[in-house]
Amino acid sequence: MEELKLKDDYIKLGQALKAANLVDSGVMAKLVVQDGLVSVNGEVETRRGKKLTDGDIVSFEGETVKIVK
Repeated sequence: MEELKLKDDYIKLGQALKAANLVDSGVMAKLVVQDGLVSVNGEVETRRGKKLTDGDIVSFEGETVKIVK
């Protein structure tokens, strides 16, 4: 499981997908989130603006990223 270190108190889901290199662009992040292909803490998340904080786990296409402070 890869880790994504927070620079602030939170990161938005779309930004996290891009920062972890799970998608190539913000547009791609928007599309995969809207299509229900991304889960946060085991639940499908369709809001790309969802705030992720320390301990949250993002999954997309078999890849998993843990958000760490």
